[in-house]
Amino acid sequence: MLKERSIGSRIFDGANITFLLLLTFTCVLPIWYTLCVSLSAKSAVAAGRVSLWPVEFTIVSYQQILGDRHFGNAFLTSVQRVLLGTAVSMVCIALCAYPLSKSRKEFPARNVLMWILIFCMLFNGGLIPWFMTMRNLRMMNNIWGLVLSNSLPMFNVILMMNFFRNLPKEMEEAAIVDGAGAFYIFWRIWLPVSIPVLATVTLFMAVYHWNEFFNGLVLTSKTENYPLQTYIQQLVVNIDTTTMTEDQFRRLSLMSNQTLNAAKLFVAMVPVLLLYPFLQKYFIHGITIGSVKE
Repeated sequence: MLKERSIGSRIFDGANITFLLLLTFTCVLPIWYTLCVSLSAKSAVAAGRVSLWPVEFTIVSYQQILGDRHFGNAFLTSVQRVLLGTAVSMVCIALCAYPLSKSRKEFPARNVLMWILIFCMLFNGGLIPWFMTMRNLRMMNNIWGLVLSNSLPMFNVILMMNFFRNLPKEMEEAAIVDGAGAFYIFWRIWLPVSIPVLATVTLFMAVYHWNEFFNGLVLTSKTENYPLQTYIQQLVVNIDTTTMTEDQFRRLSLMSNQTLNAAKLFVAMVPVLLLYPFLQKYFIHGITIGSVKE
């Protein structure tokens, strides 16, 4: 009987490993194919000869992107936006989620405020009123317009609020008995035990600020102020052939929109791919287990 269970367990483990390997392959394959297309010649891509390896290896697409004088400015703008935007959003989200995690008895205005926030999440005034508001607040062509335009996403507030509500109430009660105030409890007790949700929301906000391009397109009228995603989205449209040298024309003739778009996608993916491994561990375990002893 034990031998049969052992064989069945091995078969089950083998099936799981096979499934996970296939799932990993399906996730990695599009990224690898995008890289191969970006490193292949225009003729090979047009003929459909690129599969799992670059054909007629070339880096002209990356040279076109990196050789532009505005690329460095756009990259630094996006880095600045991610750092400032994530920090501002985390402060706003945490300060909003903490009181909303309390009961109606502890915070009488909780339900009213929650309904207002939910309504604002489902309905908005539209693009034109939003643009006029941002313009009147002088948020055009500066980093703060990109940072503050969506600094309090309600989905992330609800995510953090639900995490706070599931924390043991005994920790807060013990702190109140010791004379701690609301801000002390929030700063010294709630936040240190909320690292998993803080890391998750931080990742969500960092990815949002890195990938978002529409606000940069609407709030920025100068190319030198574009964030990276807005810049690479406009690359094909803004290629200026009037001032190109003979070598630049030659490189342009070797490059298609498909190879250039693949290069743009891969450049945009790299920072996110580098960020995920450092925060992934917070998705699979918490640190509140055993923090309160009955």
